[in-house]
Amino acid sequence: MGAGEQLVTVGAVLIGALSTHVTNHLMERSRNRYQLLTRWDDKKIEAYGEYVDAAKMRIASSVRLYESREGLREEHRPELELREELAAASRQWGSAFERVMLLGGDEAIEAGHELNVMLAEIDWQATGRITGTLPEWRERHRTAFRLINAFHDAARVDLGIQGNVTGGKHPQRDLLLPETHKAQES
Repeated sequence: MGAGEQLVTVGAVLIGALSTHVTNHLMERSRNRYQLLTRWDDKKIEAYGEYVDAAKMRIASSVRLYESREGLREEHRPELELREELAAASRQWGSAFERVMLLGGDEAIEAGHELNVMLAEIDWQATGRITGTLPEWRERHRTAFRLINAFHDAARVDLGIQGNVTGGKHPQRDLLLPETHKAQES
């Protein structure tokens, strides 16, 4: 084998080694990017879910306080305890929204801000900081649940999940109220 053939062989081996190294490097980089993206998606899903749970807990605590204060529900706990429960739910909601602010996409954050305004109104009416009728109370809740659905839709878009929570396949639904509450609302 001549010197020229040996140089060609050595060159081919070097090119093969270099191309193997570059290919492995690019594949490893791609794999790391994918892992980072999916890791953040997992964190976003947790943050979005915790925020919606916390928002619903804040609403539920507001309902217990409001219905007790208005004589719509027999409550065996004192009003102070119900207020403390609402305050704890509000703190949990605040922490959950901070995670949305850190991890969420722009549209999800904006949808959260819109929901937060309604949650504040529900809280304020429950505690007596603002006044309102029972129909106004119910309308605040209807609006809150529409905004929760809008938040779900924004979160789904941010996560790349197909479909919507609202729309043609999922018609608008109303609050589920026991018959006694429906009679009081009219």
